[in-house]
Amino acid sequence: MKRERLTMSQALVKFLDNQYVEFDGVETKFVNGMFGIFGHGCVVGVGQALEQGGHSLKFYQGKNEQNMALAAVAYAKQMDRRAIIPCVSSIGPGATNMVTACGCATANRIPLLVLPGDTFACRQPDPVLQQAEFFDNYGRTVTDAFRGVCHYFDRIERPEQLMTACINAMRVLTDPADTGAVCLAMPQDVEGEAYDYPEHFLQKRVWHLDRRPISSSQLDRAVKLIKEAKKPIIVCGGGVRYSAAEKELLALAEKHNIPISETQAGKGIISWTHPLNLGGIGVTGGKAANVIGRDADLIIGVGTRFTDFTTASKWLFNKNRKVLGINVCPFDAFKMDAEAVIADAKEAVTAIDAALGNYKTEYTNEIAEAKAEWDAIVDDYYTKELPGGLNQTLALGIINEFMDDGDIALGSAGSLPGDMQRLFRAKDCRTYHMEYGYSNMGYEINGALGAKLAEPDKEVYTFCGDGSFLMGHSELYTSLQEGLKINVCVFDNLGWGCIENLQNNQGTDTFGTVFRARNPETGMLDGADMTVDFAKIAEGYGAKGYSIHNSDELRAALEDAKKQDKSVVFDIKVLPQTMTPGFESWWRVGVAEVSKSERVAKAYEDMQAHIKDTFDY
Repeated sequence: MKRERLTMSQALVKFLDNQYVEFDGVETKFVNGMFGIFGHGCVVGVGQALEQGGHSLKFYQGKNEQNMALAAVAYAKQMDRRAIIPCVSSIGPGATNMVTACGCATANRIPLLVLPGDTFACRQPDPVLQQAEFFDNYGRTVTDAFRGVCHYFDRIERPEQLMTACINAMRVLTDPADTGAVCLAMPQDVEGEAYDYPEHFLQKRVWHLDRRPISSSQLDRAVKLIKEAKKPIIVCGGGVRYSAAEKELLALAEKHNIPISETQAGKGIISWTHPLNLGGIGVTGGKAANVIGRDADLIIGVGTRFTDFTTASKWLFNKNRKVLGINVCPFDAFKMDAEAVIADAKEAVTAIDAALGNYKTEYTNEIAEAKAEWDAIVDDYYTKELPGGLNQTLALGIINEFMDDGDIALGSAGSLPGDMQRLFRAKDCRTYHMEYGYSNMGYEINGALGAKLAEPDKEVYTFCGDGSFLMGHSELYTSLQEGLKINVCVFDNLGWGCIENLQNNQGTDTFGTVFRARNPETGMLDGADMTVDFAKIAEGYGAKGYSIHNSDELRAALEDAKKQDKSVVFDIKVLPQTMTPGFESWWRVGVAEVSKSERVAKAYEDMQAHIKDTFDY
């Protein structure tokens, strides 16, 4: 057996450079680059392996470990989970900075490989700089924090352990059901230790993303359930996208007259103009899908995790409905007490469509009427101007109308995800990119870089609030460094408007959610508004900044930005609390059971009343 003597880091780089995936007969490279921020825990290990060459991986210089990892999450999501960018860090804070991004990846079922540096396996220099010591367990390090947010965790304490670690890492990273974040913690001494690695470990390896077929018994049960239903509704989730099952799902809906609703991850897969597409469903959904969904007698979930936002905290659907869960992941297929079909979405939908024969639902004109009413509501939000400034929904409508068909719209947290799921009209398949499994503030700008890395020929518009901008925008600088233009739309409403709205709706006065200065007279944060010039911040980085206060300035800025070849930031000053409301939905939050406020007490009573109408299991 031929062997090659390499350090652990050199073998890791060579291994990653030779990983490929095959999907529906098309073979593609799985790893093309690596994000990294070098420190003493990795610069002479993985850093040396990357620097010496002999590989095709492009190195991307991150500016914050969490943010570069969020960019990697967005890249993998935009690539439909068929390519990744691993992230390498030093030890200590550099490592733990990536924990949040791992939680984001795992919540969204997105593959992310993090390679944090770790303390010395030999323990001789301990405690080293940035090492946290645990008195109860000398072998525990801060990288153990990754265990709680990763689908697979391994610490490589000998160079030969790399082989089993890498195989298991790739097993999870390429699994359509059991995927998420993977952590290979790397003690910094082991990174530089050598081993005679067998040639077969370093050779090209192809991971086959085989489709899991539906079993005959599952097919029979699914068809029986659908044929018994008079008015079913489809909930289209992100699994439809990752399975590339959009055509098959639409064929099923059209043939049998079944309306379609969308989750955040499933939005944009089916054109918003299609007469059967009722739009977003749930807490951030629209009236059409929520009204039809409330009366449906069968909920057909395809590739959805049935989160609380999709089900309106299990309140939306009537108690007499049944649920059919079609999902390649068993954990998700059984949710909502569903009849589970554990299979690839495309395989399952195709088989079910054929087996249903001439079955038709009993809908008459309800679908068309609900859609027409909702389209008129969206038109109104997208065109109505309010006195006193620029309202958030009008600004969103102007940008939505301006964007070209292939442009990517990206978001994550705050009130904008609600506005976007309800109102945004994605013009082409796979152009709506929303991270809403973790609702990770700070994802927006960093994720835009990841999406642009995935599709450099497309314009990427990312939508974020001022709160999200302040939490994380370091990779805006990286986008300039890489010559990758992103369009950052900052909706500045002087605070965390979404949470203020939630706070007020549950009976509590505004507290700690608006950006105001400390008032020396009251001692509270109720002084003058904290105004920020985000356009100047952008210009300080070297980007193009636009200060926008009205619709005319926004339209002019959008036109000018088209001419720019570098990243731009639209500093859009919007009127607070001009986001969309909920439509026929409810979200369960932990309202105080005891309070001096009558309004809070009333909110608690309302919560208890809604809980009685939820499906409990």
